[in-house]
Amino acid sequence: MTKSEILWRPSAAQVGACNLTRYLRWLESERGLRFFGYGDLWQWSVTDLEAFWSSIADYFDVRFHAPPERVLADRAMPGACWFPGAELNYAEHALARGGPEPALICRGETGVRREFSRDDLRREVGAARAGLRRLGVGRGDRVVAYVPNDAEAVIAFLATASLGAIWSSCPPEFGVDSVLDRFRQIEPKVLIGTGSYRYNGRRYDRSDDLQRIVGALPTLEAAVLVQGAHAVGQATACLPWQELTAGPGELAFEPAPFDHPLWILYSSGTTGLPKAIVQGHGGILVEHLKQLAFHTDLGARDRFFWYTTTGWMMWNYLVSGLLVGAAVVLYDGSPGWPDLSALYRLADEEAVTCFGVSAPFLMACRAAGLEPGRQFDFKALRAIGSTGAPLPAEGFDWVHEHVKSDVWLGSLSGGTDVCTGFVGPNPLQPVRRGRIQCRSLGAKVEAFDESGRAVTGQVGELVITEPLPSMPLFFWNDDSGERYRESYFDHYSSVWRHGDWIEFDEDGSSVIVGRSDSTLNRGGVRMGTSEFYRAAAELPEVEDCVIVDTGSMEREGKLWLFVVLAENATLDIELAGRIRRHLRTRLSPRHGPDEIRAIPEVPTTLSGKKLEVPIKRILAGEAVETAVNAGTLKNPDSVAALVATL
Repeated sequence: MTKSEILWRPSAAQVGACNLTRYLRWLESERGLRFFGYGDLWQWSVTDLEAFWSSIADYFDVRFHAPPERVLADRAMPGACWFPGAELNYAEHALARGGPEPALICRGETGVRREFSRDDLRREVGAARAGLRRLGVGRGDRVVAYVPNDAEAVIAFLATASLGAIWSSCPPEFGVDSVLDRFRQIEPKVLIGTGSYRYNGRRYDRSDDLQRIVGALPTLEAAVLVQGAHAVGQATACLPWQELTAGPGELAFEPAPFDHPLWILYSSGTTGLPKAIVQGHGGILVEHLKQLAFHTDLGARDRFFWYTTTGWMMWNYLVSGLLVGAAVVLYDGSPGWPDLSALYRLADEEAVTCFGVSAPFLMACRAAGLEPGRQFDFKALRAIGSTGAPLPAEGFDWVHEHVKSDVWLGSLSGGTDVCTGFVGPNPLQPVRRGRIQCRSLGAKVEAFDESGRAVTGQVGELVITEPLPSMPLFFWNDDSGERYRESYFDHYSSVWRHGDWIEFDEDGSSVIVGRSDSTLNRGGVRMGTSEFYRAAAELPEVEDCVIVDTGSMEREGKLWLFVVLAENATLDIELAGRIRRHLRTRLSPRHGPDEIRAIPEVPTTLSGKKLEVPIKRILAGEAVETAVNAGTLKNPDSVAALVATL
């Protein structure tokens, strides 16, 4: 390691004051455990799982309504059994603190600012809880939301969780079918929906879409309407948000088993309908307490921001800032409106201490020649978080040169599947340019070579060889668990294979090399290719197609759509425009193809799988003969025909 690689090193004062140091002192005084550096602590955390996770529950004073019989009754993956017999409630911990200090700060493109103190938030959640109970919501019922990233989403989620009901949400920019592909699976009882949202300086009317969504969910018994929505049908009871929360309500918390479902997140839908991923009250609670307090060093002094929508796991992660007493800053709108300085202006005005965005956003700011450090003071800003894609070394350099020279830049990588980071920041160690600082505590992350051996200093498959509490409880409607096992455990027996390529150094730092799937990530909205194909199939002129996103870790890139046209159809300007409009309407405004090409046949493997990843490699400049193994193709000549259109 050379000095030039190190961009940030914690001062002695920072090390002494951070949450992780306080935890180390507590372990020594209360448990008689002493560790020599972070690596030693991490090794203990993934070896003695019961002792480590027991210490997390004790250190953070987790409120058990019924105590656990033990910490880990079954260590198998899948099927690990955490804290059997325990009962608790996530929302009770998120709302544990009262007082006049801010809990939520809400901003958006309109310039309207709303602030909720801790007491305000507790009162609002109590009122929403009472309203949901009047609608018949109880333990195990699903409450879904089609809402922007604003206060009502957080209040409704916490009220849902307090009842032991199950939360799930989609952002209003999702098209109707993308929403229904998710919500239909889980048969919700109540929907909370918006009639409009703002993005990039424009207002988008969603009233008709909301009506279609409500009409297509037969299990709904009520719809709660916010932000200008109108009545949505005869069969479903409708009431405005103001009526739901009109009266005071008791702030109480339904004790739930440790593994009781808290929320349902969704995979991107690359290979069919999005997987409905169920995560539990207890697993998310202990994981987020550990991750946010120790790896982000958040506490009651902080204002925590991450740019996200209600359809990305980072929204759930952001809301969990309440668990450690941080004030959560929400932003609804485009990160580039009225200009790319919008989020930095927000961070400066709201005295954000931890500022989270995506790596592509940081690289876009770099490409645009932005210099936020010249525009804003950033007196409160001490940490910047980056996720969503690997942040290259040049991105690290740009942050330290043009945002703030002494900021702690923490790159984080994990996934929706666990709603946390496997590898991420660490307040005790230096930041090396282009590298993620450490493996997260409790996460036995390794790089496996082709033989299934852990390797250091070379690229391997990112795997998890010991269970984490926030791993999915199950997938909804996957009673046999077959889809769950196929998603993570089909390659290595009893080892979680995540789908990333990673390289570890001797110091525990890492680089994520890339994804092995073909998820499309446009402007922070993740979507799978199968969702594209279902939407495109509705166009009579399109017989078949393949979609490829050429985005990299440094730039967003282009979205290429290759279409096989129906007989007598011609790819002219009119048809190309209609295809783009249809996909933007059905999926999201950010998923209109940049380039459309007509091809005679979609390249597929012998098993019928479309060649999305090989085509992406060809578009990136790789030779066809190295990107594609012709022997595996059902139609080898189709690749040459596709290349001829470029």
